[in-house]
Parts: sequence; structure tokens; C-alpha cells
Amino acid sequence: MGKYIPEHANIAVVGLGYVGLPLALAFARQFPVIGFDTSENRIQALAAGNDRTGEVTAADLEGSSLRYHADAAAIAGQDVYIITVPTPVDAANKPDLTALLAACELVGRAMVSGAVVVIESTVYPGVTQEICGPALACASGLKAGQDFYLGYSPERINPGDGAHGLTAITKVVAGDRPELTTELAAMYGGITASGVFAAADIETAEAAKVIENAQRDINIAFINEIALICEKLDLSAHQVLAAAGSKWNFLPFKPGLVGGHCIGVDPFYLAHRAMEVGHQPEMILAGRKINDAMGRRLAELVCDRLPAAARVLVLGLTFKENVRDLRNSKVADLVAGMADLGLRVDVYDPNADADQARQMYDVDLLNNLSVVGRYDAILPAVPHREFLDLEVTGLLADFALIADIKGIWQHRQWPDNVRYWLL
Repeated sequence: MGKYIPEHANIAVVGLGYVGLPLALAFARQFPVIGFDTSENRIQALAAGNDRTGEVTAADLEGSSLRYHADAAAIAGQDVYIITVPTPVDAANKPDLTALLAACELVGRAMVSGAVVVIESTVYPGVTQEICGPALACASGLKAGQDFYLGYSPERINPGDGAHGLTAITKVVAGDRPELTTELAAMYGGITASGVFAAADIETAEAAKVIENAQRDINIAFINEIALICEKLDLSAHQVLAAAGSKWNFLPFKPGLVGGHCIGVDPFYLAHRAMEVGHQPEMILAGRKINDAMGRRLAELVCDRLPAAARVLVLGLTFKENVRDLRNSKVADLVAGMADLGLRVDVYDPNADADQARQMYDVDLLNNLSVVGRYDAILPAVPHREFLDLEVTGLLADFALIADIKGIWQHRQWPDNVRYWLL
């Protein structure tokens, strides 16, 4: 392939979560690839053909040449290392690079002279060369730019979105020198049908990633604020947006709960870097403030429409539709907010793991909806496909409330003894 990446490069993908596993499988169609994860349970499950994330099928796993390892010795001496570990924020919403630095130390101990290390984890501009490079150098005893080389290719996978998987999206790539960028473009170009965008440099690629999700966060925050204004005016935000959306250039954003490990996190990375270089990021943080408060505000709006100690059924707990991922779910804020206001809340989500829900949010998920009794309100919080046509009238008490914050049931006909509220 070139000076830095051999034609038949040996590749190690470090971190086999939502991002790393599809990436490793894609590269394994063309290269010898080792998939490494520190979780022995994760490795055993994948070797048995079971992906808990639901992003790949058992057939994908069984038909691949990908090798799985939890032993760091297995990735020694590879040509290319791709790091795909989580980069969350801490309790103060500051970037938490703990997992990324641990991965750099692990890779640094394993790599030899000539290795290329590509970061796919979301970071703010400067992290790859100013933080990861020195960490790799310290662990390896090698010198960045002389003995090993750095690249960045931000992940763009949209969990649960079959139309925009890894092979259908444009990959942004950048290396620490133009020749490496060219070789990374060729390497990644072999796994995506939508082409590769070669960024000007690594910092440009890092910045592109965080502004993608910051832009979406700000747009949703605007719509969430519009929804709260509409509620004060006794208007439905969904109906107002439908009318506004008839204009050719109106952007089709919808109100909602903005969580997950990308949109709810990446703006804080951009804001952190902005403040480091002396700029106060007003709009970015304003968007985060609005979206982070939305769960509690919706809890208040639902409570205002119900009697004291009403029974409420919340449908969905994951951070978005049709995924299993519970990380940074703002539905949990909604549930906690309603409980704090005295409502008795049950939660049902056929996609979520019950043990994780209990551990992360102290929520005991219902096993099914067959013997739950009658509710004073049902709130579809996550539009899983299982809920779109779900028959719920048998679960409702007389004059119960349907609080349709996502608008998934707005075209249904409801009995006279059901109150329907569309956000």
C-alpha cells in the first residue's frame, strides 16, 4: 500500500464495542485483523457468535476471519493499531480520557518501530498528537513521527441505523504527514462504498467530528425550546413543526431527549477545548443546558396533567430507538423526575438489559405487559419499532392520559375516555 502501511498490513482493533466490532469485521475482509478487548466476557461472547450490542449478526461473526483476544500479548508487533475506546465526560462534564490513555499505554507496550496508530475515539482538537502521541511514546520508548506514526479517523456509526452503517458512510481520515493520509485513505476506502474525505490534518479531522454532533445538539435544543414555548401557548410542537416543515428549507429536527455517547457528550469536548484556548462557548453550552434539562421539564409537564400518586407506564429506556444502549439515557432523568414528583412509575423496554437498567439507573424493568394492571398515563419515551403499533388501550384506566412526547401515536383514534396529549 505504501511506505507506512504494508499492502497486507496486520491490524489490531483495540476496543470491540459499537464502533470497534463493525470496524474490525470490515477490515477483516481484506486484512489479517485481531480484535482486542479487555473484557474476557466480551471476547468469549463474540467467539460464541453473540454481540450484545446488536450491531452485527451471528452470521457476520461466524463468517469472519477476525481473531478475538483479551490478552495484550496477542497484539504485539502489528503494523496498524486502531483505538476505538469510549471517551465520555466525568461528573463535571469534563472530558474523561481515562480509557483512551489506558489503550495508548497498552498499544505502546505492544508496538514496534514503524507502527501506525489511528485514533477513532471522539476527542477534541489536539488530543491525538498532544496527548496520545506522548502517551504512546512513553509506553513504547519510541519517538512519534520518527519511530511510529499517528492518524485519526473519527467514528460516524449511528447505532440502530441500518441505512448509515460503516460501509455506507464517508470516512474522514488524516495522518501526521501527507503520505500517511493518502495511505489511510486507501486503507479505509476499501471498506466503505461512500468514499473517503482526506482532511487537511489531524486537528482538522478531530474538530470536524466534534462539530458534527455539536451542530445537531444545538438544532435539537432550539426545537426543544420551541416545544416548551408551544406548551405555554397551548399548541402542539409537533403540529407547529409539521406546518413549518412545509417550507423547502426548514430543517426537520424534532423535540426529544438527547442522550447517548455522542450528541450528549461531544459538545462538552468542543467547549472544553474552546475554553482552553480562551474562547467562552456560549451557544454550545446553552444547547447542552436546554437538552440536559429536558427530561425533568417533561416530568413536570406530565405531572401537571395527573392526580397525585398516579400510576405511569413509560415505554422505552435506551438512549434512542431500536438500540440496546442505555448509556447516558435521558429517559432515566424523566423517570426519576416523575418519581420525585410523587408519581408511581413502571418502565418497559424489550431492547434494554434489565441488569444494566438496575445497575445504571436503579430502574426495575417490567418483563412484559401482560399482567401489569391499569395505568393513569402511558408515555412512549423511545419510539422502538415494537411500540409503533402497540395496542395499549387495555392498559389504561378511565380518563387516562397518553403523553405522546415523540408523536408516534398522533394519527391514532383514541376512545372518548382517553386523554391524548401531543407535545
